[in-house]
Parts: sequence; structure tokens; C-alpha cells
Amino acid sequence: MNKPVDPVELTAALVRCPSVTPNEGGALVLLEALLSEAGFECTRVDRGGVSNLFARWGRRGANRSFGFNGHTDVVPLGDEAAWTVPPFGAIIKDGYLYGRGATDMKSGVAAFAAAAVDFVREMPPDGAVILAITGDEEGDAIDGTTALLDWMAENGESMTDCLVGEPTCPDEMGDAIKIGRRGSMTAWFTVTGEQGHSAYPHRANNPLPAMARLMDRLASHPLDQGTAHFDPSTLAVVTIDTGNPATNVIPASCRAAVNIRYNDLHTGASLTDWMQEEVDRVAAEFALDVSMRVKISGESFITPPGELSELVINAVEAETGRRPEASTSGGTSDARFVKSHCPVVECGLVGKTMHQVDERVKVEQIAQLKSIYTRILREYFA
Repeated sequence: MNKPVDPVELTAALVRCPSVTPNEGGALVLLEALLSEAGFECTRVDRGGVSNLFARWGRRGANRSFGFNGHTDVVPLGDEAAWTVPPFGAIIKDGYLYGRGATDMKSGVAAFAAAAVDFVREMPPDGAVILAITGDEEGDAIDGTTALLDWMAENGESMTDCLVGEPTCPDEMGDAIKIGRRGSMTAWFTVTGEQGHSAYPHRANNPLPAMARLMDRLASHPLDQGTAHFDPSTLAVVTIDTGNPATNVIPASCRAAVNIRYNDLHTGASLTDWMQEEVDRVAAEFALDVSMRVKISGESFITPPGELSELVINAVEAETGRRPEASTSGGTSDARFVKSHCPVVECGLVGKTMHQVDERVKVEQIAQLKSIYTRILREYFA
């Protein structure tokens, strides 16, 4: 009889892999060995210098296939001297497992890999269990989950439902899952004027008042009041810069950027059109050249409450005693890519220490998360 996979030991083994994005660091090699030994058909789907792993137990094209998605790449260490433990040491002390990626999200990957392996060994389902694991979530996310989904489409692979194992709980284990995410976009602006002496402003064309007017118009405009499942959209001015150290010089140009987190009342295109209208107004008002460049990181989306979200909510409540909120808060995740493939929700650990120095996770919560995922699989295929 096979010994159950210990998710704490697996988390520690993954943390010891120095997989700072986009380096694979041995994490996917470790998982591929574990999953292959358990009967999963594994395929490396590497693209653009990024390592990805697709693993399926069961037949291709099964009527029912439950998928897990996650990432093994981690953010850089920051100030390594500020760490009180080796960042890749996977030290366990005072009930916590420490290390970069312990929370975001090697513990989540370990929990769903352990749950999947034990489940197919003990209760082989009538269907397929799929794991789509990327090494490019913390980076540009161009050749990660998108590469996996592209490969799946080309090779007749599909998930009927998917769970992303990102940390979703703000305070306590089980207090939230994600059924959607806000859209995210950044816009960069440049106002070009004419440099001159600050004592003779009439001989220059100062770009700063124009930029100040533009940023005020954008920041003071309420985007909406929120929707049934989303908070109000937000726009934050994140930088205004001239690169000018002198106080007696009017600069030739000024640059600024804003970041917008938006709900399902908007699209990246509609917000781009609105900002361009404001840019054109300011350019005409000040007789200056004003340019804008936009990057849309992901559109807003929601998986409407239904069978999948209820399945996950009920499993979390059964294992933690808390009925989680179905939330859409927070930043972006790879669920923004999966949502075009199949219904998707996110469910994971408490994310308080992710990306921090001395990142850590409660050991007991890793085992608890495996139990949640195991219950989800049993109920899904019941």
C-alpha cells in the first residue's frame, strides 16, 4: 500500500528549489517525478525560456476532468541580509515553515499535488485529474499558464473545471475564496514642452502644469460605485517625474503613470478611450504634445456563483468550520487566463507573508489545505 504524500515534506522540498522567476530551480523536475510515479502522464510544456508542467491522470477527453493550476516560481529575495533564516532552507520553527515561496505558492502546489496523487491511488475516478503548473506567474506571465492552455488546445486536452491554489485568505484559514478578479492596467504619460530658465517662464513651455491637470482629472474622476460582486474601481497615480534636480530650470518633459484596478463595468479598451479623451483635452488646453502608452495585464472576470463555487465553499467549511466569503478582491492571478478555458475559482492559504522577508506558512494549514482539496476531488467525482 502506498504511503500518503506528506504535503509539508513536499512543500519543504519545493522551497529548497531556488526557483526565482523564471528559473525552474528543480521544482518541476521534483513534481514530475512524483506525479509520474503515481501514474500521471506528464509533459513538459516549456516556451520562451520558461518551464511548465502538464500532468494528467485518466484518459484524454474525459467527460469530467478537474484541474488544478499553480506556479512554482517565486519573487526575488529582497534584502537577503534581513532574513532570519536561509531563504531556501525550508526551516520549521514555532509551527511555521519558512522560505521564499512557502506561502506564494509552493504550499498550495504541494497540497494539490499530494491530494491528487492520494486520491487517484485510493479512489480512481471516472474522469481525469489534471495539474497545470507553471514557472512564469511572478514574471511576465507570457509563456506560463498561457503556454499550457495553448498546448492543451493544440493537443485535445481540456479541463471542465479548475481550481487555482493561490493564497486567498486575508486573515484566517478558510475565510475567503476568489470567484473573480478585477482587471488591471497601467498607463504611462509623457508631456513634452520646452526647457527654459525658471526666471523667464514666458520663454519656456512648462509641461508640469499640464501633467498636474491631467493627473488631477484622472484621479478625481469616480469610475463607478461598484457592482454586485465587485468593489468600486480604483485609479492610483503611481509616479510623476521630470528627472530635474535643478530649481532654476523648467524641464523639457514630464512623465507620469497610473494603475487602474477595474470591475466588470469596464474593459481595458473602454478605459483607454476615456483616458485618451482626457489626454486630448489637456493637449489642446495647454498646446503641448501629450502621449500615452497602455498595458492591460488582465481583464476583469467572474465565475458566477454556482456548482463549482458551492463545491469549494462547502469543502472549506467542512474542513475549517468557516464558511468562506466569495471574494473578487486583490490583484491578478493566472485565473485570468484559465477563465477563457473553463469555470475557475481560487482557494488557498492565508497570504499575509507572501513576498515578504521571512515568508512563512503555518505547518498545520498545509495539511488542512490538502484535506480541503481532497474533499473537493471526492465530492466532484462522487
